Amino acid sequence: MERRVLRNEDFTLDDEQVALREAFAAFFSKECPTTVVRAAEPEGFDAELWGRLMGLGVTTMGIPESRGGDGAGLVELVLAAEEYGRVLAPVPLVETIVAGRVLAAAPDHAQPWLHTQISGERIITVGLQHATDSQRQLVPAGAISDAVIALHDQSLILVADSRTPAPVANQSCAPLAWWTPAGEHEVRLVLAEGRDAEQLWEQALLEWKMLTAAALVGLSNALLVRAVQYAQARYAFGVPIGSFQAVSHPLVDVRIGVEGARRLIWKAAWLATHEPPQAKRLAAMAWVHASEVATHAAATCLHTHGGVAFTMESDIQLFFRRAKGWATIAGDPRRELLTLADVLLGDDEEVS
Repeated sequence: MERRVLRNEDFTLDDEQVALREAFAAFFSKECPTTVVRAAEPEGFDAELWGRLMGLGVTTMGIPESRGGDGAGLVELVLAAEEYGRVLAPVPLVETIVAGRVLAAAPDHAQPWLHTQISGERIITVGLQHATDSQRQLVPAGAISDAVIALHDQSLILVADSRTPAPVANQSCAPLAWWTPAGEHEVRLVLAEGRDAEQLWEQALLEWKMLTAAALVGLSNALLVRAVQYAQARYAFGVPIGSFQAVSHPLVDVRIGVEGARRLIWKAAWLATHEPPQAKRLAAMAWVHASEVATHAAATCLHTHGGVAFTMESDIQLFFRRAKGWATIAGDPRRELLTLADVLLGDDEEVS
């Protein structure tokens, strides 16, 4: 009989998960100071950093062992994504993890593309909108990717060209680019059709939102740390400004938001693996909440630092712009409330 685990709202990490988080935290702390982030602007990609990160196994960790990967679960993946967001790493971590998991779940004819991504020969990303025949869409990491996975009509397709499209300028300096998945391309590979295609794409979208939400939590926590340090070091009227309630109370609100969002994402990731019917509801909650926490943390940290934080010389503006930009790559997060309403109030079979 299958052994069932009663979580009872306890989503504490085990020793292996703590070790994994510490490994990614140590890597990013050493390899990605804010000077690296600045140097990667405006393209938003550091090829050398990406190569070193691949040496840590980031392209294989989320792939099942049967497909040549390490078999990490979604909890482990969101832990890595949080550390990536904490330092604003200019690498396509979220997109390649999600695309790799789609390819691993696809039929055997898609596996050569998975192997080229694992090896680093190609970067493959995912389109976040249902593709139409003529409409283009902004694709995350689209300016540095060799191929895009997208849903067109009832088919999940992979399209590729030898030349990547030009990057689109954006405030977060993310490597966004316009792609028209349903248009003419040098390669067009059907990965799945019908309900299988929809399920694979919906799972990819769900995982992208959870991983990006985790990255936003990492970003928010980094902002909080900087704001607290500044509030302790900056003196006014002979005392640290952190002793004033007008400064300390907003920072406490940010801490509450960060911890709540982090726990919600861990819960969503665990249930997505062990109780999939609950995943859509929790992923929507996590995406909306993490987006709100990030923008609130950015504004609070900026106000704590005062006028200096508005200058381009300040690192705070790096985080502020990404808090705003990352949260809207898939569209206005508030529209996700409609998805949540459909799950909670509709006749969806996922509601129990």
